[in-house]
Amino acid sequence: MNPCMTKQLLTTGIEVWGGIECTINRVNDQYFDQLDYAGHYNSEHDIELIAELGIKKIRYPVLWEKHQPNKDEIIDWSFAERNLEKFRSNGIEVIAGLVHHGSGPGYVNMLDDTFVSGLANYAIKVAEKFPWINYYTPVNEPLTTARFCGLYGIWYPHQHDDKSFCRILINECKATVLAMQGIRKINPGAKLVQTDDLGKIHSTSLLKYQADFENHRRWLAFDLLCGKVSPDHALWDYLLSSGIEYYELLFFIESKCEPEVMGFNHYLTSERYLDENLENYPPHTHGGNFEYRYADVEAVRVGHIFPDGPYDLLKQAWDRYHLPIAVTEVHLYCTREEQMRWLSTIWNVANQLNNESVNIIAITSWSLLGSFGWNRLLTVTNGDYEPGVFDLSNGKPRPTVLAKMIKAYHQDNNYHHPLINNDGWWRRKCRVIYGNEIFFNSDKEIKNGKPLLIIGKSGTLASAFARICDTRGIFYKIASREEADVTNIFQLERIITEIEPWAIVNAAGFVRVDDAEMEVGSCFAINTDGAQNLAILCDKYSIKLLTFSTDLVFDGLKTQPYTERDKKIPLNVYGQSKALAEERVQQHNSNALIIRTSAFFGPWDKYNFITVALDSLKTGNTFNAVKDVFVSPTYVPDLVNASLDLMIDDETGVWHLSNKGQISWADLAYTIAERRGFKTSLVNPKPLEHFGFKAKRPIYSVLSSERGNILSSLDDALTRYLLQF
Repeated sequence: MNPCMTKQLLTTGIEVWGGIECTINRVNDQYFDQLDYAGHYNSEHDIELIAELGIKKIRYPVLWEKHQPNKDEIIDWSFAERNLEKFRSNGIEVIAGLVHHGSGPGYVNMLDDTFVSGLANYAIKVAEKFPWINYYTPVNEPLTTARFCGLYGIWYPHQHDDKSFCRILINECKATVLAMQGIRKINPGAKLVQTDDLGKIHSTSLLKYQADFENHRRWLAFDLLCGKVSPDHALWDYLLSSGIEYYELLFFIESKCEPEVMGFNHYLTSERYLDENLENYPPHTHGGNFEYRYADVEAVRVGHIFPDGPYDLLKQAWDRYHLPIAVTEVHLYCTREEQMRWLSTIWNVANQLNNESVNIIAITSWSLLGSFGWNRLLTVTNGDYEPGVFDLSNGKPRPTVLAKMIKAYHQDNNYHHPLINNDGWWRRKCRVIYGNEIFFNSDKEIKNGKPLLIIGKSGTLASAFARICDTRGIFYKIASREEADVTNIFQLERIITEIEPWAIVNAAGFVRVDDAEMEVGSCFAINTDGAQNLAILCDKYSIKLLTFSTDLVFDGLKTQPYTERDKKIPLNVYGQSKALAEERVQQHNSNALIIRTSAFFGPWDKYNFITVALDSLKTGNTFNAVKDVFVSPTYVPDLVNASLDLMIDDETGVWHLSNKGQISWADLAYTIAERRGFKTSLVNPKPLEHFGFKAKRPIYSVLSSERGNILSSLDDALTRYLLQF
């Protein structure tokens, strides 16, 4: 019996696995370590939180570059040993990854045999140290890694030719075979879980030959391991012409190493479209071969293209190999409801295929701790953060709604939520960037399931929620004061029982801070009694409530940003009404989410401070601004998107949301003038007392959060705001 051949796995239901984005890739002489960015090396509680999800297996790194960075040093196993034993004690089987988009330590070269022998020797050391590990992925996504390292030049060794691509791929696959042979000498029952991207290329008729070639190439790593690359293989001559020797290909036929699990990773960007009509696409998409120049874009973004999608692609993989399949990465960098829709899509597809006798054994919730820098293809330090099942925005894992979904799937139950009922963006009009708007289906209106009810129709915040819900595909109803007067609990109850919302956003409010000093009764009726009424009714009907408070609940005597735990000492009537509203809401509804924010600005509001300042400056008029009051201005699109995500995650209590940073009103006006090219001398800084406001203001009301500073910097928000003009 071939040492790489073991009995196929069978399953009676879909398992839920987990995975941690753990890439250690190299760019020039710099290594980028995802687990370092995530703080996982120093975390004491990550494993316990993951175990609570109920997952059965986890793709977990025991990476070569991390544990054996120097050739002759004794390996320090302490980190791996601690965490692997925690998984073991929690009944979670580990799928050990040895190289994840890496090129190996600095003393080996992917382009020669040092990588092959080095990884094989390291694999033996891992098996000797952890003989109880039964599942291995020696090289994650070898084809994808070979493309990035050898064909596109993005990662080390930064080559751009077929010869390098083929050499790297052959070395990765040979290293996988030898690694599994070495591991099985220690653990004969060890199983190979081989992963790679599950993509497909679409094209114009002119470029069909290129698409056909790449569609043969997408299977190449699996074909090599399965001993399918023989002289009649479509890429046999290509490999030989690219410098691979006959005997090297013969090795894979003689040492066939079929995976026990074919691990397919599918992303919405995995299907591509090739088009020679360059004028229809931006320059960064342009590339080509020796014969033609063409654009290479995401197929889902092209209106007249119909991507195969996960059902068809997984079915193709089954028809080709007839080996057990797991979807080994399920992740989408998007808003929370879109992440839910994508996870739900893969879960449903897997179960459908399983019912059709396709041996799908698992889906894997990938990026449990999120990931860093994939928007820049891991070429810069740290990079933008993408939350996963847990959100690390505050430096420690916070479970998102995806955690609830995984727990439900683990128990073999469907997860029900009104937001899953609507199509993901990949099936809506917004998917199309290039070409005509032709869609997968009838592009049905977003009217499925229970709505989100937005109260305060005429206000800036309510309008922003409606606009962003349209963008995010969230079914909503928006009510005016005449339809839903928050001071009238009976009217509120009527509209709630009629509409049956799953959640309510209270964007109604008395917002005129100075007028509140003279209209005390009206201010408290709307801000305090209204919020209390909604809290009572939402508790009665089990409806999620999102309501808003203000930085004006503080007295301004601090010199460091206020957090959620700071004592409320409001200086004016408006602040008092909001402070009391917070108490009343929490008294009547412990599940409510209260967002404290600062003065906000946005592209759809003509009356915010920045827009007013710009209108004055562009006409050459002097603009007076307070110089001795410091705030943390908040960009409305960021506020709304983050609030929706937190509400969907079912977060409760008080949460501070503002763009990171602090600034005086005068400096804010000066910054805007400078960025827009107006005369900064037109900004006239004045002390607060100069303006004669009726309501007393705190001189310092900058917000920060102990729960998660999840909004971008003020500088970034201002940049995006100014792009609107």
